Amino acid sequence: MKQLEVQIMQQSYLLGCPEGREARLLEAVERVDTAMTAIRDAGKVRARERIAVLAALNLAFDLADREAEELERAAASPAAQQSLPGTDSLLPAQLSGNDSERLEALVKRLDDALGADGRLF
Repeated sequence: MKQLEVQIMQQSYLLGCPEGREARLLEAVERVDTAMTAIRDAGKVRARERIAVLAALNLAFDLADREAEELERAAASPAAQQSLPGTDSLLPAQLSGNDSERLEALVKRLDDALGADGRLF
């Protein structure tokens, strides 16, 4: 595992990263930094922990929206209906475990990154 030093809201974090996935991690850092900076610059929230939670929720909501739209498109296409005999669409329960795992992983990464600043939850 490789370690990368990154900046989020002008604060340095040392993050672990699987070999070969550095570009993907840096894209994620950029998204988080952009989301957190936008919340901070809006002027309503100043505490770093609250900004991080709001950014995580916004990013998770955007991800859930995209996944729902993809499922709706897949369910509407004739090829998808043929590949899932006897079903009209995927069940929401099939997504909840994966979404929960992704959200837990994101919260853990934020907790690890914040370290001395305090836990998110």
